[in-house]
Amino acid sequence: MRKLILLGTIITLAFFSCGKSENVIPNVPINLQISITDPRVSALNVPGGAVIINGYGVAGLILYREADDSYACYDRCSTYMPQNKCAVTLDPGNFTCTDPCSGAKFSLIDGSPVKAPATISLKSYSIDVSNSEIYISN
Repeated sequence: MRKLILLGTIITLAFFSCGKSENVIPNVPINLQISITDPRVSALNVPGGAVIINGYGVAGLILYREADDSYACYDRCSTYMPQNKCAVTLDPGNFTCTDPCSGAKFSLIDGSPVKAPATISLKSYSIDVSNSEIYISN
């Protein structure tokens, strides 16, 4: 009888743990190279500069130059109800971005949510800078 109860418990846990999560940004392959001298990314010439790059990731990318001259890259897909694929927009000053569907805000410094209803950081991508080229990948 104990074995039957244990087996039933395991099957029940397995059933509920196999469900598709609705709060996950899908993994989309990214392999992008951009020249720092490209006029389309001229806003990155100063710390705090940010640009939107469409056509990559789930809802496009935001490339941000940090105060220490390093770079960060985030998927524009909001982490609040990501199944809606709502693309965040840059706010004036380029320190935050806003999900126009929910009003959630995210910091561009680390991608973390700074205003509800979002509770999960923006999906980030790897950045390498070499010989005046920015390489974005995952």
